[in-house]
Amino acid sequence: MLAKDIMTRDVITVGPKATVREIAEILVNHKISGLPVVDDEGRVLGMVSEVDLMHKEIAPKLPDALSILGAIIYYNGLKEYQEAFRKMAASTAEEIMTEKVIAVQLEDDVSQVGEIMLDKHIKRVPVLMGDKLAGIISRSDMVKMLLG
Repeated sequence: MLAKDIMTRDVITVGPKATVREIAEILVNHKISGLPVVDDEGRVLGMVSEVDLMHKEIAPKLPDALSILGAIIYYNGLKEYQEAFRKMAASTAEEIMTEKVIAVQLEDDVSQVGEIMLDKHIKRVPVLMGDKLAGIISRSDMVKMLLG
């Protein structure tokens, strides 16, 4: 079975200028936990999830640091802190989205898609036709295969 066989074709998306409030409303109203951010041509620019939006309300965790002779040396978590702080200050999709998108192609085998989702701990993966969004596969789409 291929990605195109189980994907959801009518994907709810937002553009890069969508506000955080608009995104939150879409997630709540459609009972979904994330969605792709796409440009006018349908190319995926990023993904926004509930976790991204939670950064608006939760203060970033300070990175682990050492103080040596008055100098502070960060040794763990600085990148995560900077990313969380960026998301906390965001007001649009392009500012809050996760830019590093893991995607699959229409013809990819479903078992490969499942492995990616498990290995990368992601709940949804965009399905592309070339570089354009064709659909999305969520964990529930994978589970539905057990019924068919």
